[in-house]
Amino acid sequence: MKVVGYIRVSTETQVKEGQGLKIQKKQIKKYCMTHKLKLIGIYEDRGISGAKADEENLTIDREGLQNMLIDIPRISAGYVVVLNTSRLWRSDLVKVLIQRELKKHKVDVKAVDQPSYSIYSQNDPSRFLINGMMELLDQYQRLEIALKMKRGKLNKAESGGFAGGQRALGYKLVIVDNKPDIAIDHEEAKTISLIKNLKRHGLSLKAIAAHCNNNKIPTKRGGKWHASTIQYILNNRLYKGALEYGSIKIKRPELAIE
Repeated sequence: MKVVGYIRVSTETQVKEGQGLKIQKKQIKKYCMTHKLKLIGIYEDRGISGAKADEENLTIDREGLQNMLIDIPRISAGYVVVLNTSRLWRSDLVKVLIQRELKKHKVDVKAVDQPSYSIYSQNDPSRFLINGMMELLDQYQRLEIALKMKRGKLNKAESGGFAGGQRALGYKLVIVDNKPDIAIDHEEAKTISLIKNLKRHGLSLKAIAAHCNNNKIPTKRGGKWHASTIQYILNNRLYKGALEYGSIKIKRPELAIE
């Protein structure tokens, strides 16, 4: 029986360490050897959430997964082998989309940690109940972790500290009293000051973006400047010296960039 494997990690830390991917790959190879399955290849996605999907267009934004779904009919794979079903999907929408594609080619899922799992288990009440409970438990654990993380961020924000998340252009991560915080990155801050100055001189958002692109001023991620990016910077209260997280607002005048 020909099979393909799929592995995924959803955080940058796991990507850098590689442990999540290595462990999943090792377990899949061991499972295939034990069950005499011919493993054709293993597809992977790094640092991407299993819940990520374009709900409007009903597509899944994972290159490794997309390639696997395209290749499955060509190589006549009978199963997709994963460590557990949470590697394939985290939300009901993504689950429906993936199962629809697999069923189209009569492919099933083999999960190392869920030996009885099958996407065709609806005809077996016992297996349907067990698989459903496993997925509900996984979803519960995910929500519990998210809630704990949110509480931690709220506590940090209430004390005036950096609550985590993406670092904004113009700032750098620092450690203050053994706690993570942010401070002005004076080199990057020049870009913020330039944008504000151009706006004060009456340039439109589109014109400011064009000026930055024409002068090869780097964005945070190395891409192109857009009017929406300029608008975000001009409206971001952080550049005015205010940290905001949900309903929590803390004045941090030392973070203002003019």
